[in-house]
Amino acid sequence: MIASAPIRDPAEIYRRSFAIIQAEADLVRFGADARSIVVRMIHACGMVDLADDIVVSPGFAQSARAALEAGAPVLCDAEMVRHGVITRLMPAGNEVMCLLNEPQVREIAARDETTRSAAQVDLWADRMAGAVISIGNAPTALFRLLELIDAGAAKPAAIIGVPVGFVGAAESKDALAADPRGVDFLTVKGRRGGSALASSAVNAIAGGLEGHG
Repeated sequence: MIASAPIRDPAEIYRRSFAIIQAEADLVRFGADARSIVVRMIHACGMVDLADDIVVSPGFAQSARAALEAGAPVLCDAEMVRHGVITRLMPAGNEVMCLLNEPQVREIAARDETTRSAAQVDLWADRMAGAVISIGNAPTALFRLLELIDAGAAKPAAIIGVPVGFVGAAESKDALAADPRGVDFLTVKGRRGGSALASSAVNAIAGGLEGHG
């Protein structure tokens, strides 16, 4: 049997992908703006059941989009998240940054006996006010972010908290969902997460929250 020719048109690939996701995923509990983000996250990982584990605050999509339109930076916990963000989509030429490789990060990590991912969050402090935070790899970064907010640090506009892993990932996301400190948020329950999910959520927001059907 001769296999059918592969689809090569990017727009058609996206169209069919989004149509399949909408047909197979349970998206009914999400509003239109949040649904657009969820569809892109599913597209990034290929798992339609991800929708069952996504927790998103009612105002998250609007708060995050408004922050980007106002020129807020996007603070990422990992270079993989930063590189996954499509900067041309940014509505105000927003800065997308990861401070993991700043020289003082190792010093902070050694002093506090913590990970570099958590240590870099200390360097976010003077940039956090009204920012969009995207954490896709390090549970310790999410825990540290919540600690800083508890200690009086300026609150971001929105938190994408989807660290992946077997140690601390589920717990850090549960902590965010249980008490988001008055900040709009999106997270994924359990062990699943990662750079692709974190950056795809940012891209969906930056792209204008257009619906998919």
